[in-house]
Amino acid sequence: MNSYETVIIYNPELSTEQISENIEKIKGMISAKGEVETVEEWGKRKLAYKIKNKFTEGYYVLINFKGNNELLADLDHGFKISENFVRHMIIKKDA
Repeated sequence: MNSYETVIIYNPELSTEQISENIEKIKGMISAKGEVETVEEWGKRKLAYKIKNKFTEGYYVLINFKGNNELLADLDHGFKISENFVRHMIIKKDA
């Protein structure tokens, strides 16, 4: 399994409870096919530019995990179809 990190920017209109529930769902998805290493909630921050012509801030979360290509595809698909996320990025960490 390779090591990855993902930065997720949540819709700032979500409550902290909704964000916490969503983080737990993501951790569950990762744990099913990989391993969660760390989760850091950076909180609400101002964005450098407006995203989707609407959002000027977002709630940032960093997750470090180990997984395979199938897990990456599942995560990417989940991020794209949900309106809870403003942006996301998954990066492979150097070995």
